[in-house]
Amino acid sequence: MTEPSTVGERLAFHRKRRGLSQVALGKLIGRSESWVSQVERGTRMVDRLSVLAQVADALNIPVSELAPDVPQDALPAEYSPYIAELRRVLTGHPALAAVLGAGSLSVPSAADIERLTLRAGSVWPLVHASRYAEAAPLLAELIPALEVAGRSLPPGEQRANVFRTGSMVYQAAAALLAKIGDVESGWIASDRALTAAEQAGKPLLVIAAQYRMAHALMSPARLAHARYTAQAAADALEDRLVEARPEAISLWGGLHLTLAIIAAREGNRGTAREHLNKAAEAAARVGEGRNDFDTEFGPTSVRLHEVSVAVELGDAGDALDRAAGIDRSGLSPERRARFLIDLARAYGQRRRTADAVASLLEAEVLTPEQVWEHPRVRELVADLQHSEGRRASAELKAFAHRVGVLI
Repeated sequence: MTEPSTVGERLAFHRKRRGLSQVALGKLIGRSESWVSQVERGTRMVDRLSVLAQVADALNIPVSELAPDVPQDALPAEYSPYIAELRRVLTGHPALAAVLGAGSLSVPSAADIERLTLRAGSVWPLVHASRYAEAAPLLAELIPALEVAGRSLPPGEQRANVFRTGSMVYQAAAALLAKIGDVESGWIASDRALTAAEQAGKPLLVIAAQYRMAHALMSPARLAHARYTAQAAADALEDRLVEARPEAISLWGGLHLTLAIIAAREGNRGTAREHLNKAAEAAARVGEGRNDFDTEFGPTSVRLHEVSVAVELGDAGDALDRAAGIDRSGLSPERRARFLIDLARAYGQRRRTADAVASLLEAEVLTPEQVWEHPRVRELVADLQHSEGRRASAELKAFAHRVGVLI
């Protein structure tokens, strides 16, 4: 028997070795029997490394068994050891140690809690800088430590503060996981953030956790859930806005920006504009320079989302016009890179491939991990490659390799 030499032949070999039919494998990866058959016969190419990694995961083999030429450092973060460890920490329920340990948990000292709080303070800067390889291990270390600390302390201010810190750490985890498209883990993290905020007795922190949950759910299959979550949180704040603190107004405005993106993805142009208008009202009240609950909400954030909404609606010309007047100097690296990704998508819609690639390369310099792991970037690069074909530039080909879109 000849050695399988193509991705399709290797897929068929490992599928049969596992005793799976094409139908069974298709169900495991959310694809049809026809899709599996076409890949195995070589009539359909797998041009995204994330899909290849998903197939390998279902077959319980490393990606190298399907595509030996793919470097391991090109694999999506979702399949990296540091994300796997964070996911493992999240899937173990934090109450187990307290419940099963009965009275065996030692009460942390004030110095221990101070050290945890200081370390937790470095999480959000890492997430805002899209430094996932540094943020994920720190999150995986902090989450169980904060859970044990919170559950071992007696009721009181110190315990509430630990749960407040825990909620912010869980929110950072939810934000990171949402960025790489891990919906389920992001959902778990945001739900834990909500519980910790409730235990801390911080209503606005509960709303902030719902904001993160909405972002975690913003995949095509969960968009209705995201809309419900964000709308429920915005409605809860609605009656408190007349004399509300700036933090509450920022959250309310941020939720309407989220709802604007959701409406645009659902093709509801008028609804998207209504939410943008509400967010603009909130931004005018709070002004620039705030970062309540790490949302970076303000007038510039509204303008950035106006560009995003235009891109989601396919209005490339409007997106490019709106982008032209935005001052990015005060934005975090993450926000600047996200703006450049939207700009690249608008250029892609106009078939201005060179400009799209230039924007992506500029974003990559700012936050390489965010760009490499962004699902929309992979979609755009695959589309650019298909449209360019053999005319694809060396820059586009090299970038495609770095983001894991197979050529």
